[in-house]
Amino acid sequence: MQIQVLKSKLHYVSVTQAELDYIGSVTIDEDLMDAANLIENEQVHILNKNNGERFITYVLKGERGSGVICLNGPAALKVTLGDVIIIISYASMDFEKAKTFRPWVVFPDTATNRLKD
Repeated sequence: MQIQVLKSKLHYVSVTQAELDYIGSVTIDEDLMDAANLIENEQVHILNKNNGERFITYVLKGERGSGVICLNGPAALKVTLGDVIIIISYASMDFEKAKTFRPWVVFPDTATNRLKD
């Protein structure tokens, strides 16, 4: 049996940009992507702490070290600059393997969207 489990989580990052005139996605600082084991084009769920919005999009690489978290396309209408969001991805795996799997959970500095020392 295969089940869906939490694979990656960026817990509390701040929205730095929102670009409506774009195809659609979330641009994430590549340092954060690496820390959370996210890859470009991976599907992610976005949970907005400020307004309760929840939506699905995919990842684009942002400039490494920039702290960028940019919602593009229609997703830009679901956030306001400075909103605090959670970015989550899931993986499908065997039920028994899931019992011992440990996800990548990252708690960046919310003010800067950079990894804490």
